[in-house]
Amino acid sequence: MGKDPEEQFLKAQQLFRAHQFKKSGKKFHNAGMSFLELEDYLHAKSSFLNGANAFIEAQKDEPVLVLLRLASEVSLLTDDYIGANNVYKQTMEIISNLKKSDDRNYNYILFSVLAYFCLFVNGRQNEGLDYLKRMQKKVDSNYFKESNLIQLVTDLTVAHRDKNQKIIDKVRNDINSYRLREEELLLLKKVILIIQSQIRLEPRVELDKKEYTTNELINLTINFDTSPLIKEFEDSFYDFTVTTFEVSKVLIEMSDNLSLNKKPNFPIEISLGENNPINFLLKPHFQMDKPFIGPIHISCVLNNNLIFIYEIDAVEINLTSPLPTLDISIKNLRPPLIGQSFPLEVLIENKSDGEALDVKVEVEFPEFLKVMRGTVEKQIYSLRSNEELKWELNVKPIEAGDYIIEVRVKFKDPDQNDIDQVKQFPFSIKL
Repeated sequence: MGKDPEEQFLKAQQLFRAHQFKKSGKKFHNAGMSFLELEDYLHAKSSFLNGANAFIEAQKDEPVLVLLRLASEVSLLTDDYIGANNVYKQTMEIISNLKKSDDRNYNYILFSVLAYFCLFVNGRQNEGLDYLKRMQKKVDSNYFKESNLIQLVTDLTVAHRDKNQKIIDKVRNDINSYRLREEELLLLKKVILIIQSQIRLEPRVELDKKEYTTNELINLTINFDTSPLIKEFEDSFYDFTVTTFEVSKVLIEMSDNLSLNKKPNFPIEISLGENNPINFLLKPHFQMDKPFIGPIHISCVLNNNLIFIYEIDAVEINLTSPLPTLDISIKNLRPPLIGQSFPLEVLIENKSDGEALDVKVEVEFPEFLKVMRGTVEKQIYSLRSNEELKWELNVKPIEAGDYIIEVRVKFKDPDQNDIDQVKQFPFSIKL
């Protein structure tokens, strides 16, 4: 090993304070390489960033880019993708100072594509594409169109969107043509693994019933089978091993009449090579046209740092309202006597779970039971679950005998189906 990296770092700082920026930058560069050899990544990155600052002061743009690229590679070595992304974005001001247009075009594309990779493995693919679109304005249009790195991003985007295995195979075959360094190439392979995982995964949504009423809970299971991933994870192409797989959260979109009643605790550790059921409980609140569950967004994490979101399409559910039934009863409030009126109570109760709409009640008395006061017909807009309709009539028996009082109820269920209920009550008048 060469000189002590700490001594090199201290010397670089002294040179910087003495405004010998070019020499300081070189010393920081050497210190960073020495720290890197010792696998002291924290001090290595610090050395490269300090060296870049020194060359900025010396107005030497090309060495700045060299050191920033090294600093980003150290971040990649420690799986600090956001740290690497931040360094890549720092290069943009420096690139604008380069004299040759080809150098500017090449570096704008290189560093923005690497930033896109970092955002991709952090589950922020769309943000990465937006960043590339902004950088496109800085690059000659023909150069941009012909760049193999831009074609690479296009291929990755289409393969990811369409789950297209042929395109991802093409990327794998061409991987050595992109002029990337070792750690950058490994970053690209991680992007490829995420896309391959989404192609091979086929989580299924299962409901415990084919039809539900609005008073029933919906058991929803996502069967997360990772068996198709085992072969992919063992592929030597990747140069790294997948040891953990977690589902960090699940976001379920649903129609307005549904709510999430119970969900599992996250994160959930996924057993590789097995089916992993993830269970949810949903509660319906009211009926509506075409209720749905989904899309379902499953946030997955490989090796604690590679993030992707798997989306399952929406499914419609067959949801009906529970059929209402009404309980009908009458009650003498005083013993009936011939020639004397007495109060009679009519009671309609909804003890079911369904709502009865447009309720019409008609009470029919025999000839020798005369209604002296009160109405024999009632109508209300609705009778909800656990509600009741009650009123009194004054009735006068004319002759002794055994009679029948008939109560007829007509109403509609929530789906506007007509329902008829009739109940007869024997009624005796004694001498």
